[in-house]
Amino acid sequence: MEGSPSISVVVPVYNEEAVLNECHKRISKAMLSIGLEYEILFVDDGSTDRTPGLLEVISAGDSRVRAVLLSRNFGHQAALSAGIDFAKGDAVVTLDADLQDPPELIPQLVERWRAGAAIVQARRTGRRGDGIFKRATSFLHYRLLKGMADVPLGIDEGDFRLLDRRVCDVLRRLPERDRYLRGLVAWAGFAHATVPYIRQPRHAGRSHYRLSRMVGLALDGIFSFSFAPLRAAGVIGLAGTIAGLALLAVLLARGLASETASEAWPYVVALLLFCNGITLLALGILGEYVGRIYREVKDRPLYIVRSMIGFSSREL
Repeated sequence: MEGSPSISVVVPVYNEEAVLNECHKRISKAMLSIGLEYEILFVDDGSTDRTPGLLEVISAGDSRVRAVLLSRNFGHQAALSAGIDFAKGDAVVTLDADLQDPPELIPQLVERWRAGAAIVQARRTGRRGDGIFKRATSFLHYRLLKGMADVPLGIDEGDFRLLDRRVCDVLRRLPERDRYLRGLVAWAGFAHATVPYIRQPRHAGRSHYRLSRMVGLALDGIFSFSFAPLRAAGVIGLAGTIAGLALLAVLLARGLASETASEAWPYVVALLLFCNGITLLALGILGEYVGRIYREVKDRPLYIVRSMIGFSSREL
């Protein structure tokens, strides 16, 4: 690309052949209406369909389109981080390719950035096309995490946002492998603004964010930005100890000999099960933190690039 673009639009993709052309068309239309130089940077997260080939075709027809192809599926947060790493713009907009986050909102994000905000977050005020289960779990996820996190996380704010170059430079210096970008962006600070919008139904295809991935993302947010699980395990353990001592006192008061012995064993079994359950829960929570420390200590790269499309030879 000639010169440096003012705005980079980073779009992580994984098996998105059904929406890729429409995504490129709508982003391009939105960016042309702004009147600034721009680039669209797709990050292919190990797609197994025709997505990589379509990216080559799109890039060949539009010099503003570049693509980074990862060697395998590293996950949505890693793909977003790769896009931020390779983006050249003075500001970086991140959004998904499924068009649930409308590209037509980008001019409003840019307007707030021009007004002085270093982080402009798109905030969902409604969800069209999502079922009751999805709405309920998202509602609980955002509010639970906000209450537990040690950084000021917003409610109903996903990965559709604009980041000033200064914020991107901070994110590039953060080494976490279990990345929760919403938390990292909040941790970075800077002037913050929000733009409300209604999330749209998926344009085509199906979501690749299964329940297991949503749970994993929620756990990344909790264990990366909160010690509340460890504190809760301690509180539960203390409560269990007090309850056990109280039950023991009751049993001793009643006497465990003769006719009351046969009545006491269910309480003893229940107490043992309860205490063992608390112990295993505490060990599981501690194991989550230790496992994440282990991953950090190994210091493996967050992602591996297989090939790049649309980059000049001096950028490779």
